[in-house]
Amino acid sequence: MIVSEQALEASNIPIGVLGVDLIDGNNEVKHIRDAVKVIGSSFTRLLDKDKIQNPPRRCNDTAKWDSGDLVYDTLLETSLVGETGHVSFNERGDRLNPLYDIKSIDHRRIPVSVGQYGHRDKDQEFFMMDENLTWPGNTRSKPKGEQISRNLTIVTLDEKPFVQVIPMPKDGVCRPVAPAEHAFPCRNQDRVQCCIGYCMEMLAKIAEDVQFNVTVHLSKDRKYGSFENHNGSKRKFWNGMMGELMRGEANLIVAPLTINPERANDIDFTKPFKYQGLNILVKKNQRESSLASFLQPFEDTLWILVGLSVHVVALVLYLLDRFSPFGRFKLAKSEDTEEDALNLSSAMWFSWGVLLNSGIGEGTPRSFSARVLGMVWAGFAMIIVASYTANLAAFLVLDRPAALISGIDDPRLRNPNDQFKYATVKDSAVEMYFKRQVELSTMYRNMDKQKTYHTAEEAIEDIRSGDLHAFIWDSPRLEHEAARFCDLTTAGDLFGRSGLGIGLPKNSPWTHEVSMAVLNMHESGFMEQLDNKFILVDSESSCPESNSAPATLGLTNMAGVFMMVAGGIVAGVMLIFIEIAYKRHRGLKEKELELARNAADRWRGNIEKRKKLRETWQYLHALRMDEKGDQAEDK
Repeated sequence: MIVSEQALEASNIPIGVLGVDLIDGNNEVKHIRDAVKVIGSSFTRLLDKDKIQNPPRRCNDTAKWDSGDLVYDTLLETSLVGETGHVSFNERGDRLNPLYDIKSIDHRRIPVSVGQYGHRDKDQEFFMMDENLTWPGNTRSKPKGEQISRNLTIVTLDEKPFVQVIPMPKDGVCRPVAPAEHAFPCRNQDRVQCCIGYCMEMLAKIAEDVQFNVTVHLSKDRKYGSFENHNGSKRKFWNGMMGELMRGEANLIVAPLTINPERANDIDFTKPFKYQGLNILVKKNQRESSLASFLQPFEDTLWILVGLSVHVVALVLYLLDRFSPFGRFKLAKSEDTEEDALNLSSAMWFSWGVLLNSGIGEGTPRSFSARVLGMVWAGFAMIIVASYTANLAAFLVLDRPAALISGIDDPRLRNPNDQFKYATVKDSAVEMYFKRQVELSTMYRNMDKQKTYHTAEEAIEDIRSGDLHAFIWDSPRLEHEAARFCDLTTAGDLFGRSGLGIGLPKNSPWTHEVSMAVLNMHESGFMEQLDNKFILVDSESSCPESNSAPATLGLTNMAGVFMMVAGGIVAGVMLIFIEIAYKRHRGLKEKELELARNAADRWRGNIEKRKKLRETWQYLHALRMDEKGDQAEDK
């Protein structure tokens, strides 16, 4: 280990550490003398060739000194041997070829000189080292050097959108598919495919910055890795990508590998390249019927009460107007007739008209008491209609299908039953999370009894088919799937927050460099670009409910309204036939009554005629008798 000059002065520095110290670095007098020699030599050569202007007297006027660049270039060209060694400069003005004293920390923790390194003149380099050194570990034996290979083997697995496996073209050359810009050949058992995605773009950038070559292959058992018993023995081993890394079959794990305590005990992790949490993927709970969507703003009980109120108010209006002494008024055109009070049919028409905000041309209450009730009913109707309109907008325009569960604290997860099925991927960090959390032990035991999923794709397919009710997994993947498929959604808030990192063997010489490359990518905004390109690319989904603008109502939402109108038309047609039949029946009765009335009138007329004839006959008979009596008297 070679440290800086300042580190050599630390009190807790280990024994055997090497460091370099500039010879005479603390001797200011020698450095000042060398500096004066450099300036004198430069101006001597400069004044022999050119004439220079007087320098400015104030520092703010240095930009106006035309000879400044000439003096600077001459100083850089100066080369001499001074009291501190060979003095020369590079293009930036830094000193070249300084003379260093090599120091080592002995058993007393004091830095002692063990050699020198530098240049005695411009071209002659020398190195001198004491063979009898104290090396780290307080030993005299020289440690063996380690040769680091720059051909690294990378293990990963298929996990969209971080890693996506695509078929190898026929010409055997992997080409990226948009939005990816890099594609790596990756061996999958006995065949070679191409790998693209978030992690492959990150791997290409790291390989370019750290300068190493990569060979990518997919995990043999398609697992992230868990610590389990092997072949029924009592000894436990890591499987999946973790096992391949620890067995030396890979140098790096570049995949969405969650950083957790179990893994960190056996491998090294870089700084997290992405922070994420766990979420729950469920199928959307679509509404069973849309024909009665316009009835959803109110509960069935409220609809019944509103309908009952209409008829009760109509009945009370009729009774108030009928029995009130002010229910009748003289008509303006006639003093002999009176306008009838509000009848029951007109009261019903008024009550419905106020509720539905339709014009009331006739049939309004006449009495003051009935009109007070009418005003109260109008206020009630205004509130009901406004509430219905607001809730109708919420239900139809901004309607979002509710998720099947509310989140990780949902009772169906905390108190599981055989009807509700949920799961995660076997041998994954999510499964380890449920093992580690005591309050989630019941959930873990229930998941362990159900169907085992080895990949996220299997679980997502079962979610879509309805065989699985909830899938617990990393939030970036679930949000990606929810944006792709309109029948899926995420439920509740994130939980179990963690970071995703690159895995390396313990004490790997690449850990620091790869970790620094990850930090540099965060600072430069490269990771944010990858998020926008792969994770957030489907955030503006084509699903109607994902848009912030209100959805357009269609026939599906308002079919019930049109059916109600059609029902009204059918009811009107049926009623008109009933009215016609009733009118005919009533007309026949009126005709019979009229015939009977006419017959009675004719009978009465006949009786009157007979009566008149009888009276006439009696009168004539009386006249004849009178005439006969007169004739008898005359004789």
